[in-house]
Amino acid sequence: MVLITGATGFVGHQVVHRLRVHPARPRLRLLTHRRGLPNCCAETADVVTAGLTDPGSLSEVCDGVDTVLHFASAITDDPVTAHAVNTAGTQALLAEAQRSGVRRFVRLSTTAVHGPGPHRGEPGSSDRPPSVTSASRLAGDRSVLAAGGTVLRPGLVHGVGDVWAVPALARMISGFPHWINGGRAKLSWISVEDLARTAAALATRPEPLPPSLVLHAAHPDPVTVREVVTTLCRHLDLPLPRGDVHTRDLGTRLGNRADPALLQRLAQLGEDHWFDSAPLWSLTGLEPGPGIAEGFAACAPWYRGHLDDVMAPPVPSAG
Repeated sequence: MVLITGATGFVGHQVVHRLRVHPARPRLRLLTHRRGLPNCCAETADVVTAGLTDPGSLSEVCDGVDTVLHFASAITDDPVTAHAVNTAGTQALLAEAQRSGVRRFVRLSTTAVHGPGPHRGEPGSSDRPPSVTSASRLAGDRSVLAAGGTVLRPGLVHGVGDVWAVPALARMISGFPHWINGGRAKLSWISVEDLARTAAALATRPEPLPPSLVLHAAHPDPVTVREVVTTLCRHLDLPLPRGDVHTRDLGTRLGNRADPALLQRLAQLGEDHWFDSAPLWSLTGLEPGPGIAEGFAACAPWYRGHLDDVMAPPVPSAG
């Protein structure tokens, strides 16, 4: 049996779908906190109600479970909530999994825990998470790795339901329509479909996973900022950036009242942030789908249909 947390989230619901149609047809148990589950999920899975911030509610949720896919997290600026869900909540679920004899524990994290970079293949600096959310997720990651579990760290993720990666970049394009360092920086991207496929493959792999493993999830070929931005502008009817600004000049161009967080995000677009994902593809035995430049057309209609909603900053939540 596979226990999945965050099953209603952007990535989690795709993983549920992949496992429901997987040839291995594992039994599913979905842990839900507040959100209702689609009927198709509720009809084909064991649904339990529990909260990561309430360790008592997690009692016995892992009984009979072979694999845990821990995809729930809180994306928030509140350090108390972030710690309660991403750090302490992960530790509580991990303890229950260990008590129940769970064989495999896979935690969904993010490459953001590695800090601002630059990163070229491997993490290029000491872990300096840039946000409250990333810092709390890194602390949770460390608990999972110390227990011998697996941490899956995707780069930027695009696809139907994305209210973070593409919308944030689109907002930056609209608010600062200039190339930064020529758009030459390379990024790690992955489609939500590929991320779900790899997670399902990890969950159903007959052999045990190597202990204390970090896997970076991305398309094998890094993509340049220029390629990504050009793709988004073409499919979302956004104007292409004009001119070029070096990262050292961003502060001057934005002015003394520039939001430090915006300045940091723009500066990151001028540096490489890509990670070697070959171990993930080798371990799962899967072939990657198309990269964002080739595959974005498939999800572009959804983004266009939700452009007004996704262009507004999303409300942080537990997913």
